[in-house]
Amino acid sequence: MSRYLVHRLAWVGLVLWGVSVVTFILIRMTPGDPAEILLGPLATAQDVSRLRSELGLDRPLAVQYVLWLGHMLHGDLGRSITLHRPVLDEVLRRFVATLVLSAGAVVLAFGPGIALGIGAARRPAGFADRTALLIAVGGVSVPSFWLGMLLIILFSLRLGWLPGAGMYSPSGQPTVPDLLRHLILPAAALGALPLAVITRVTRTGMADAMREHYIRTARSKGLDERTVALRHAFRNTMVGIVTVVGLEMGFLLAGAVYVETVFSWPGVGSMLVNAILTRDFPVIQGTVLLVALAYVLINLLTDLLYAYLDPRIRFE
Repeated sequence: MSRYLVHRLAWVGLVLWGVSVVTFILIRMTPGDPAEILLGPLATAQDVSRLRSELGLDRPLAVQYVLWLGHMLHGDLGRSITLHRPVLDEVLRRFVATLVLSAGAVVLAFGPGIALGIGAARRPAGFADRTALLIAVGGVSVPSFWLGMLLIILFSLRLGWLPGAGMYSPSGQPTVPDLLRHLILPAAALGALPLAVITRVTRTGMADAMREHYIRTARSKGLDERTVALRHAFRNTMVGIVTVVGLEMGFLLAGAVYVETVFSWPGVGSMLVNAILTRDFPVIQGTVLLVALAYVLINLLTDLLYAYLDPRIRFE
């Protein structure tokens, strides 16, 4: 296990290095000069040139990357061009808000998705199965940003039940109940696709497991259907479900960009969009690197869970 961990951690470092290179090159290939955007259309060429020199943008790309990489290895992601604050502090502060949103989507997607999948597999062609099919088809067909706008129109503008923007109310002290009210709509929009995928995968895995010989043996021993489904069939489908859950956790971090923009949620997604529009290179690089780190660590944790759930799996 220790050799496997060392090997995987080495790959984590290699993946992050590759992400940093690709991100660094792509953002500098996009049209737009940060200095020109900051100074505006009335700035003179001398002013733009002076600001580019202050920001280090007049140096060769290889030199810029080596300098940024050296600072990054020491935990310094630079300073934001537009916010004038350390990138690491700003990204971590925003990442907490994204984690809150992702946690809300997890609560709305993973538990209900597994429950619906189990219920659908236990009663094929029944009401639960039809409901699971409807959710699975609808969840994968509706884009999260479009669903978010529909939720805002219905529950915020028409009915006035829930707020449609922000993380807290603009007036008053931030409270947990206020946070939960603001969290419901964006979490529902973000969790719709994971809910559909997990429901479908759980239903398929459980349906296959219920046809196995060991299920017939468990029934012949007089075990009730609930015990057969949960303690025998579901346990043997956990590896496939964990795989999907790990992939969907990565989707939550990536999909948060659209949902946070629609709901004005102050997370890394909305910050990344603003950084791209203003060509804030340090913020873009730091945000993408942090999301990539979270994604690869989630995949590593998913692989380690395989050995815990299935004793037949061994890592060399």
